[in-house]
Amino acid sequence: MSVMHEKLTTRATRTRSALIAAGINLLAERPIDAIPIDDVVSAAAVAKGSFFNHFVDKDGFAAAIAAEVRMEIEAWIGAANENVDNPIARLAGGMGVAVEFALKKPKRTRAMLRGTSGAMSMSHPLNQGVKADIDACVSANLLRPEAANAGVLFWLGLCTAMMINVIEQDLQHSDAASRLKEMLVLGLIGLGSDADTAAKIANQASDTLIRSY
Repeated sequence: MSVMHEKLTTRATRTRSALIAAGINLLAERPIDAIPIDDVVSAAAVAKGSFFNHFVDKDGFAAAIAAEVRMEIEAWIGAANENVDNPIARLAGGMGVAVEFALKKPKRTRAMLRGTSGAMSMSHPLNQGVKADIDACVSANLLRPEAANAGVLFWLGLCTAMMINVIEQDLQHSDAASRLKEMLVLGLIGLGSDADTAAKIANQASDTLIRSY
């Protein structure tokens, strides 16, 4: 790579990062339809033409923001589940991390939720972790067979609802832990887990969330 090309690549990376950072702040305050591109480039301190070098339009920009934050959450989940083999516990741990993220990073959470579009499908690359855990549960007869087809949408919906509840109700971590436990019991039983397992896993996830503070 030439020095000039390397400089251009570095500059483009900085520009994109500046646009994303500005977009997160703006998207946390209002929906993408209410954010002029002029506001984005002004907040990022870049030329307006730079926006279209990186994003096709505002919807693509919002989706890129959502994907970046979601990847951050997935990294947290990966770290939390690194030594967890039980797929049901991994599902619960993922929801627990989503709640923890919403508690600790409400601005980034709000921006992600407002920018999410088309990221709820079973085939989306960012959903392959939860799909793998659900498939493992179904294969082990830990969940109902229907979970193989609808489980990803069902579980992502519950996780999204929990994150919205945390930031809209401004829940404290103890209240969020209690709500997480309730949602996990209902969600796991809804997927077909037996009640005792659901209660045990939910208690563990709730305790883990409390200990994160």
